[in-house]
Amino acid sequence: MAVRDDNLVAEEAQAIEVGSEPGGAPEGRGQRDSWATKGGFILACVGSAVGMANIWLFPYRVAQLGGAAFLIPYLIFVLLLGFTGVIGEMSFGRATGAGPMGAFAKAMEMRFGSRASATAGKVIGLIPTLGSLAIAIGYAVVLGWACNYLVASLDGELMAQTDMGAFFGAIASDFGNVGFHLLGLAITFGIMILGISRGIERVNKVLMPTFFVLFVIIAIRVATLPGAAAGYEYLLVPRWEALLNPTTWVYALGQAFFSLSLAGCGTLVYGSYLKKDVDVVSSARNVAIFDTIAGLVAACVVVPGVFAFGLDVSSGPPLLFITLAQVFQEMPFGNIFAIILFVAVVFAAITSLMNLFEAPVEALQAQLGLPRAASVGIVAIAAVAVGLFLEGGSTVSAWMDVISIYVIPVGAFLAALMFFWVCPRGFAKKQAELGRTKPLGRWFDFMTRYVFVIITAIVIVLGIFYGGIG
Repeated sequence: MAVRDDNLVAEEAQAIEVGSEPGGAPEGRGQRDSWATKGGFILACVGSAVGMANIWLFPYRVAQLGGAAFLIPYLIFVLLLGFTGVIGEMSFGRATGAGPMGAFAKAMEMRFGSRASATAGKVIGLIPTLGSLAIAIGYAVVLGWACNYLVASLDGELMAQTDMGAFFGAIASDFGNVGFHLLGLAITFGIMILGISRGIERVNKVLMPTFFVLFVIIAIRVATLPGAAAGYEYLLVPRWEALLNPTTWVYALGQAFFSLSLAGCGTLVYGSYLKKDVDVVSSARNVAIFDTIAGLVAACVVVPGVFAFGLDVSSGPPLLFITLAQVFQEMPFGNIFAIILFVAVVFAAITSLMNLFEAPVEALQAQLGLPRAASVGIVAIAAVAVGLFLEGGSTVSAWMDVISIYVIPVGAFLAALMFFWVCPRGFAKKQAELGRTKPLGRWFDFMTRYVFVIITAIVIVLGIFYGGIG
């Protein structure tokens, strides 16, 4: 397959920039939904980034890998990935007005100039699209657990448990949580069917600020517990020797990469609904800042609370669904704070899940011309048909590991190759500069084309070697 003449490629790039489809008629851009406000877009992206991993994994990583010292490599990677990959995926989606399948197809047609190349792009774009669907199906199981815990907190059942491990084990068993699993999916799809501006944007404008307020309330309460000071010391006093351990840097990279939702799908498809006058650089900065704040606030809740009652800081769902639940059992007025916690957890899970499901929904709309309601319905059927068989804790954990290790980083890598290498040189920078008053420096091309692409490839290799790093 021959690469097209540079002048012709530049003309195709210009065609995409003004909103037409290379080699054909416009793809209904006039009917495409969009974000009503920049703030709504940012909150939606923050919602996609802030998830349950901020609550159970980030505190564990900080506490176990050097305390405040862990924040040094973590913040380095957040800065690096935020100003390359997050900007890139937002800009790629906006430039093409499409999700992964449409964006990859347009990039390939710009470069190679044939319908066959566009078809190849669509096929490649299936990887992040299906990966997003797969991780969402597993994530919905965990949302179901959170819904169950919220209701159990409201009716007092949670505080009455004598064995929290057994309570969680019964929920996280084969077909052990079907009702709440379906409830979580119904809420999520009920919001999504309303569209981007009337559904996802409006809900994120409420849920994300509320999430932060609720967690701050819990953090203040935890700070008053006897023994919490030991947790703050363990969390915040830097243990500098950890920086000499390569594992600290590996997991800091993984935490930053996955927390920023780099997957070649969610951020890209959200960017596809973005208006041309929005500054994606400042948007990416805000997403990185609020995602980091969410993790830090969660850490200031989890670690001191666990230390106050002499419990172990452990990784994964047990930290949230067993250990923290035990903390609230022993805390005065613990039931009230358990309700606050699980309301916040449900909010975080729903906002992340909407982002994950949006990629396959958009693909059905754009590629098959289906109405949004039908597209949401098809994705919902797939989520139920597969997800109900993943309700066992070990089953869903294995499912999520496979997708997060082998599919998600590959999707991010493919999106980076498409935008920074397949699209004409300079196209990515020009798209990222739309809506800005100041141009980006020369650093952008080098950092995106080389540093970010290489780092994404490293994430794939390290994930396989370590059995998951995020």
